[in-house]
Amino acid sequence: MHPIKTPKKLIEVALPLDAINVAAAREKSIRHGHPSTLHLWWARRPLAAARAVIFAQMVNDPGYERHLGRGVNKEKAAAERERLFKIIEDLVQWENTNNEEVLERARAELWKSWRETCELNRNHPQAAELFNPEKLPGFHDPFAGGGALPLEAQRLGLESYASDLNPVAVTINKAMIEIPPKFAGRAPVGPEIAADKGSKKRATRDAFEDWSGAKGLAEDVRRYGAWMREQAEQRIGHLYPQIEVTAEMVAERPDLAQYQGEKLTVIAWLWARTVKSPNPAFSHVEVPLASTFVLSSKAGKEAYVEPVIEGDSYYFTVKVGALPEEAKSGTKAAKGANFICLLSGTPISASYIRAEAQAGRIGQKLMAVVAEGKRERVYAPPILDHIDATLNCEVTWKPELTVTTPCHDVDRLPMYGMYTWGDAFTDRQLVALNTFSELVHEAIALAHDDAIHAGFHDDSLGLDQSGSAALAYAQAVGVYLAFAVSKISNIGSSMASWMNDRGAFRETFARQAIPMVWDFAEANPFSDAGGSFETAIDKGAMAVRDFPKTGNGFVFQQDAQTQTISLNKLISTDPPYYDNIGYADLSDFFYVWLRRSLRSIFPNLYSTLAVPKAEELVAASYRHGSKAKAEAFFLDGMTAAMNNLAEQAHPAFPVTIYYAFKQAETKADAGTSSTGWETFLAAVLKAGFSLSGTWPMRTEGAGRLIGKGTNALASSIVLVCRKRADNAPTISRRDFIRELNATLPDALADMTRGGINSPVAPVDLSQAIIGPGMEVFSKYSAVLEADGKPMTVRSALQLINRFIGEDDFDHDTQFCLAWFEQHGWAEGKYGDADVLARAKGTSVGGLIDAGVVESGGGDLRLLKWAEMPRDWSPENDSRVPIWEALHQLIRALNQDGETAAGSLLARMPDKTAGITALTYRLYTLCERQGWAEEARAYNELQGAWAGIEQASQEAGHIGSQGALDI
Repeated sequence: MHPIKTPKKLIEVALPLDAINVAAAREKSIRHGHPSTLHLWWARRPLAAARAVIFAQMVNDPGYERHLGRGVNKEKAAAERERLFKIIEDLVQWENTNNEEVLERARAELWKSWRETCELNRNHPQAAELFNPEKLPGFHDPFAGGGALPLEAQRLGLESYASDLNPVAVTINKAMIEIPPKFAGRAPVGPEIAADKGSKKRATRDAFEDWSGAKGLAEDVRRYGAWMREQAEQRIGHLYPQIEVTAEMVAERPDLAQYQGEKLTVIAWLWARTVKSPNPAFSHVEVPLASTFVLSSKAGKEAYVEPVIEGDSYYFTVKVGALPEEAKSGTKAAKGANFICLLSGTPISASYIRAEAQAGRIGQKLMAVVAEGKRERVYAPPILDHIDATLNCEVTWKPELTVTTPCHDVDRLPMYGMYTWGDAFTDRQLVALNTFSELVHEAIALAHDDAIHAGFHDDSLGLDQSGSAALAYAQAVGVYLAFAVSKISNIGSSMASWMNDRGAFRETFARQAIPMVWDFAEANPFSDAGGSFETAIDKGAMAVRDFPKTGNGFVFQQDAQTQTISLNKLISTDPPYYDNIGYADLSDFFYVWLRRSLRSIFPNLYSTLAVPKAEELVAASYRHGSKAKAEAFFLDGMTAAMNNLAEQAHPAFPVTIYYAFKQAETKADAGTSSTGWETFLAAVLKAGFSLSGTWPMRTEGAGRLIGKGTNALASSIVLVCRKRADNAPTISRRDFIRELNATLPDALADMTRGGINSPVAPVDLSQAIIGPGMEVFSKYSAVLEADGKPMTVRSALQLINRFIGEDDFDHDTQFCLAWFEQHGWAEGKYGDADVLARAKGTSVGGLIDAGVVESGGGDLRLLKWAEMPRDWSPENDSRVPIWEALHQLIRALNQDGETAAGSLLARMPDKTAGITALTYRLYTLCERQGWAEEARAYNELQGAWAGIEQASQEAGHIGSQGALDI
């Protein structure tokens, strides 16, 4: 068999991880023009990470000739690596998403590496098929989801393929990579919007200087969206009345004086769900279930609902000013569905509320109205006309699809009487969504005629028939209009709420599940605020405008286990995360509305009444009868899917796979004790892949960092995989451990010092070390235990992770580590300490002399860094364990700053390597124990290390062996 020469890729050797993680985290706060504003998808990967990974996956590492057995100039390779790092650092910046100069530099590197690879394999029998130097390989993501990876592959100049089982995901991908290139450079066909029409008073003529890329398509989305809004307002605008500020209102509320005589547009109606009081004396009264009466908690803008009780009835009014304590908790009694009767004070239990809800006896009462003022929110009491408007709604269609009851992500709906997806909406919301859905069809027909008049050929071929003429263009516009309708359903359901600290809506999917909402916010689709149709159109159009100008995209509904699209393509994918997210169950919320608008465009894609679920690769125990069966389904299915990728992937490139790392293990019941991570990793290896790297990708904002007191594990870990050799040998457990001991010290030092990569943050170390460890494990067909059975992934991970804790510290430090792991900073029994000290080769007396513990009254405890003497001198201390050196360094940093810490480090250069190792060891320990406060000191030391090192060198510290060379 003729071997293929496969240069190592940059991602298999080095990455500027810090730059990628910072850009990925920053991207979470960006909304204008981001593809996420086109349509919601759960756990979409950041564009920055996707771009960087695909680039590094394709570019040859500058030292690749060494990997092929040739000599290489290390200095030149390092310089080249730095140059590639700079390209990645520019590439990941949000501002450069469509910067053609930056993108062209990246594309040039892809071509350069590809042609080098083609040259190496020019004599291969399959050279014509696999190594065409004039055409880059295509890209494929078989679990395309939100489409970030296929989109960024297309942006980098690759022909991009995406596939998914979920029709909502398929439609999103079509809208991102398949549709825009079809109509690139076309001018809009719709009539211009006059400057005096539309609530935002914008003309469309000046929207863009040119119609390059998808700008014309984006503009038509805005034009036909404006037409839809105008038509909808004519048909159902009477259901959304304005507020007239009367003299009587001003008399009650002097703060409204500036609006007297004006009519204000309503942004939201705030409702509380109600049940009949369980108190027999008030059982005829529907009392509110309000989690809060606070409308605005903004300083200087406080407003709240005040219930006024009159005998056996009540009404709501709105007050402004300081918030009374009783307003903050509404009628809530405790966590969960526990309330208090407003009239009698009688507890209303969760079981009572559920029984009433499931019997159809849960109602709603208007608490307040939020209107659009002069650069402020105006809060007004309920108005009778507004209540009447909701009673005059004639619902012509309602989604009757049943909510998946056993799925915990959505089971709150049927738990509280909302058995179908239609039940999640009020009648007025249903009328609005129906009206806009019907207008999508009318807009498509209008756009079809306009496209023909604008010069489009009319071949009657739609998008589903690969059309690119008038009908296909009109349907393309319709897809984005349907997305706008789908987007307003996210805020336009009775599961959306009001954020009183921000004066804005909290959407239905504020997280990856639908929690029960007691006091909900009903949006006005004709306002100019969040939740309006115009806002949905504008955000969608901004996203469409910035899609890549060139490059073909192809999207299919395919099962990852059986698809053949991946053949000879570059693969990067983000598969389902074990049991973390029930994508199919959640997607039904949007599917019912998208199907209503798009079934005529994509009849096969929307042929089923619900999103397909049986084949979805998630470990849902309610589908399979038990956790063990669900895990087996996931393992078997993911193994088949991964095997499919291993067999089809282009042999010149590694495959990259994202996974949401989840440290906590599932409970050992139903015959399973594996984590989703271990199960997934086992599937990857069982499929015939070996690992050549793991990279922790931090994709959450800075507010989730460990220093803030919450667990901050990287939200994704990227596996770099190659197909394992068919003739891979086996190895014994003893030899495996020996190879780990030979490999991991250098890898660990490289990670903690930085080396050719950015230094890995302490919190991510246990994830990053998996890469080199599993590279050893996975290159063998099996690691055999003493009884001849293959070692499990769990056992391999335990051996790899244990390595982080097996540094060769002095005896005093070994005692401190063991004691800290058991007691933290708390006291323990002296006798226990004496036994442990003897086991570690030291003594309690020696530990006291070393200045690391304090003993008295039969107890012993470790000294905290703040308790250590400020005048400590390492030169004059005859016993300086690494533990003491580290905590004295932390004391100096916190009390006197980086310069003082650096001066102290310069006085004990022989301790630097041990301090580095112990810092990471302690941070890892604290993170695993959930000790956020204890971890902060070690994390801060690591963060300040660059300054400490600099100060140390200035103070005369030469040759800092093992230091964190950040």
